[in-house]
Amino acid sequence: MKINGEVLRTISVFPNMMTVPDCVVVGSNKLGHGHGEAKFYISSKEDMYSFYGGEKFTAKCFMLKTDLIAYMNAIKNEYQDPSQEYAKKSDLPRLWAERMLMIEGLDDVIFFNIHDQHQIAGPRGYINSTDDGYQLIRKLALPLVSYIYVEKVGLESDPLYYWKLFVDFEAIWEKQNGPLVFTYGKSKTEEQPQEKPSKKKEKEDQAIRQARDGQGKYREQLLEQCRYCPFTMIADERLLIASHIKPWAASTPEEKIDPYNGYMLSPLFDKLFDRGFITFTDNRHVILSDFISSFTWKQIGIKNDTFIKALPMDEKRIEYLKFHHQSVFKGSFEE
Repeated sequence: MKINGEVLRTISVFPNMMTVPDCVVVGSNKLGHGHGEAKFYISSKEDMYSFYGGEKFTAKCFMLKTDLIAYMNAIKNEYQDPSQEYAKKSDLPRLWAERMLMIEGLDDVIFFNIHDQHQIAGPRGYINSTDDGYQLIRKLALPLVSYIYVEKVGLESDPLYYWKLFVDFEAIWEKQNGPLVFTYGKSKTEEQPQEKPSKKKEKEDQAIRQARDGQGKYREQLLEQCRYCPFTMIADERLLIASHIKPWAASTPEEKIDPYNGYMLSPLFDKLFDRGFITFTDNRHVILSDFISSFTWKQIGIKNDTFIKALPMDEKRIEYLKFHHQSVFKGSFEE
C-alpha cells in the first residue's frame, strides 16, 4: 500500500471483521433509540491488545478518501431503498448526496487516533475517539450492514492502522428476503392492496429472482461464456455456482441478470470470491487477501499473483471488477 508517496508493508490483519453496531452510529442512521455511545466493541481485550498494543494504548489510524467514496457507492442502494427501519429513513437519500459531497472535500488520507477504553471492566475490548475521522465513520456507516477491516502497516516499532469500511451485502439480502419475517398486526398488502403486476413485469421479476439463486436464463447465458471453473476445471454443472462480480445488493436490475457480471466457480472459490478473499486483475492474475493465513492458502493450493489462464476476461467484466476491487476485496488493491 502507498500513502503520501510512501510504501507501507502489511504487518498483520485484525482477526475480526468489526460489524458497526447501532449504538455507535449517529441518530439519523440508528435503528433503535438513544443518542449513541460512540465507544465501539471490537473484540476480546486479548485480541485487541495483541494487535494494537498493551492496556491504555493509543493507536494512529487512517482511512483513504477513495475507500470512503467506494463505500458510499456500494451502500447507495441501501440509502436509497432501505432494508431496515432507520430513524431518518425518509431522509437517507438526501443524506447520501450530502455526505458524498462532504467526502469529496476531504484530504486523500484521513488520520485519527483511537484509544483503549480500559476503564470498562470485563473481557470485552472497546475503543473510542473524538477525532473527526472516527466521527466520520459514525456519520456514514449504516448499522449491522457495515463492517470495518483493519490492517497493521508500516514499521513494527511505529505502526499505522489502515481502516476500511465495507458493506455486508449478504446481511442486506437477508434483511430484505430472509427466512425470518416477523409481522405484527395486518400486513402491508392487507392495509394497502397492490395492483397486480403485468405479465411482462412478472417475467422480469422472476428472471431477477432466479438470477439471485444462480438459476434461469442468467445461469444459462453465463454457462455459455464460462463452461467450467477456471481454478478446478470442474465442468459438471451441478457442482458450479453462478457467482456475481458486483454483488446482488449493489447491482441495478439490469446488472443482476447480466451474464458479464459473473463467473462460474466451484463452491470453495465462489465463497472466496464472494467474501472478497480473492479478486482478479485485468490480465487474469489472482490476488489473495491477507485476511486468510498463508497456511490456509497453502492448504487451498493457490499462490498470490498466479495467472488463471481459463478465467474469462473482457471489457464488461473489467468494469465490474473495478467495483469488486474497491468495495468487496479484503485488502488494498493497486489499480
